[in-house]
Amino acid sequence: MATAAATRARRSDVAPPRPQTTKGRPRVNRTLYLFLVPALVLFTLSITLPAIMGITLSFTDSVGFGEFQFTGLTNYLALFSDPAIRSSYAFTVGFALVTVLLVNVLAFLLAVGLTAKIRAKIALRAVFVLPMVISGIVIAYVFNFLFSNSVPQLGQAIGVTALEQSLLANPDLAWVTIVIVTAWQAIPSALLIYIAGILSIPGEVYEAAAMDGATPMRRLLSITLPLVAGYVVINMVIGFKNFLNAYDIIVGLTNGGPGTATRSVAMTIFTGFTGGDYAYQMANATIFFLIAVVLAVVQLRLTRGRNAF
Repeated sequence: MATAAATRARRSDVAPPRPQTTKGRPRVNRTLYLFLVPALVLFTLSITLPAIMGITLSFTDSVGFGEFQFTGLTNYLALFSDPAIRSSYAFTVGFALVTVLLVNVLAFLLAVGLTAKIRAKIALRAVFVLPMVISGIVIAYVFNFLFSNSVPQLGQAIGVTALEQSLLANPDLAWVTIVIVTAWQAIPSALLIYIAGILSIPGEVYEAAAMDGATPMRRLLSITLPLVAGYVVINMVIGFKNFLNAYDIIVGLTNGGPGTATRSVAMTIFTGFTGGDYAYQMANATIFFLIAVVLAVVQLRLTRGRNAF
């Protein structure tokens, strides 16, 4: 008995002290909260306060400076009857839907190819992700030159009438160039997510399917696609939300033209800020912000509990 008591005493001497807990949770050193103060102050001064001030001014007739008067919901009611606002939302939503579908289809097919047993697939992956690290405005100016000069010359050389004129000057086709350039830059990020999803599938699943006589297409449709469905949902939601904020590529390609054919919501808001419609476009920005919040909540709901990350 004495020996057992001595042993327990020695163990208690060397045992590390347990952290104090509150309701089953470890207590965090309060000093650590001090590291949050600089980031919290910067975020409040640069994001929170300007947002609150902007939302407040959306209920006024302010032009961005000087005196103003409160006008209630006048700006918000006027938005729904403004054809320019409706046009910008229609273009932005349509552009985002087309682009997100194109990006995810191409990214998924590329991911399937780059995870297959091919030579130099690591080098090919590096090549395909290069557009992701290039600035959007730089990409836009490069493609602006191509669509304005190289493509018309190619159209004349091969005798394709539709390509002899710059697509950027065609009100009916200018949006196609924006989709192409945006997709070219956005595919790499979606590609990496799909590659991670495909690589997470156990190889034994494919081996069992091959032994049962499943063709490569059957394995793709019955194994790969269902098992990466979570990644597809994540890419679709994140991509759609990002494409709604399209701005820099549109500025570099068409600057919203011809006319206002390719003017996005972000461009409309920014143009209003510099054109004297500050309060009016701030109301527009508030509605756009609420749409972004709803999409963010949907994204969190869809990604919660998924095995994608």
